[in-house]
Amino acid sequence: MSVPYPKFKAAACHVAPVFLDSAASAEKADALIGEAARAGAGLVVFPEGYMPGFPLWAALRAPIHNHDLFKRLAAQSVRLDGPEIGLVRDAARRHGVLVSLGFSESTEASVGCLWNANVLIGRDGAILNHHRKLVPTFYEKLIWANGDARGLRVTPTEIGRVGMLICGENTNPLARYALMAQGEQVHISTYPPAWPTRPPGESAAYDLARAIEIRAGAHAFEAKVFNIVCSAVLDGAARAILCNGDAAIADIVERTPAGVSMVLDPTGAHLVAPHQGDETIVYAEIDVAACVEPKQFHDVVGYYNRFDIFRLTVDRAPREPISFEAAVRPAGPAAEGEGAEGFGLDAAAHRGEPAQAPRRTGH
Repeated sequence: MSVPYPKFKAAACHVAPVFLDSAASAEKADALIGEAARAGAGLVVFPEGYMPGFPLWAALRAPIHNHDLFKRLAAQSVRLDGPEIGLVRDAARRHGVLVSLGFSESTEASVGCLWNANVLIGRDGAILNHHRKLVPTFYEKLIWANGDARGLRVTPTEIGRVGMLICGENTNPLARYALMAQGEQVHISTYPPAWPTRPPGESAAYDLARAIEIRAGAHAFEAKVFNIVCSAVLDGAARAILCNGDAAIADIVERTPAGVSMVLDPTGAHLVAPHQGDETIVYAEIDVAACVEPKQFHDVVGYYNRFDIFRLTVDRAPREPISFEAAVRPAGPAAEGEGAEGFGLDAAAHRGEPAQAPRRTGH
């Protein structure tokens, strides 16, 4: 049986969400998916935290001044089975494309526990993979919880074997290797609109665009994969909310290097010119067959490694806040009258019926 090497067009949506409005951001995503599909795209990628927007305020103000913005983010964070993701799934199905979407994920277990998540949606609207960022980076720890490895997977699709990591995870060699070792061919990297670490102009200030270039090229070259990089845009509405009339913060936002979107081939070369700035969709034609030749030079999950020396184990167990075990009740007459929860309560009382007085035995 011959190995298939698909060809397809990738679309990286270098766009802004409707800041802190997930329903409106989902509607915008719906329109962009349609636009990309009409342009011939088979895969449409959205940035990190697209729904409802990246919480950049955590870098700009002390936590004691950000409670209201966190409440707004928590209220607008979404769930996999919610209507916002549902609208995007419907768009993927209607247009017959794969969609990768970054979002802030909430849980019914807690009104304040959030994750930085990404979902891969199939052409039929099915959820193919759901990944939570393993470790929030720097000030992101004030917003998001640690994820787990349930979504540290490569998904077989019609366009090849697809893996995805969020922002700083692309610096983690173990996370990247976990995807390489699953036969990754197409890698998705998502990023925020900016990522300030110091006031602009200081020598050690972080240049997000340069950091993306280094990481994206490294993974493309080491894994011999195509790397689709998608960064967000900070629009005027988001700037106004973040700065709130503070000129010093506005200066930081204005002069901090913005994110960049690009598509790299398995040698680390650009397929198209990278884009930094206003909203656009970056398109690139991809031929997965190009992953084969460079594997002859360095195949770190094949002959170019020493598995007798190095071992990597990934624990994919979901990290839930609690697990419940069914009560084990003894068999026979001793179990009669014991409550459903195994606490010796009268069964009728457990059902909400009037409890019977205890039976007396003996004298």
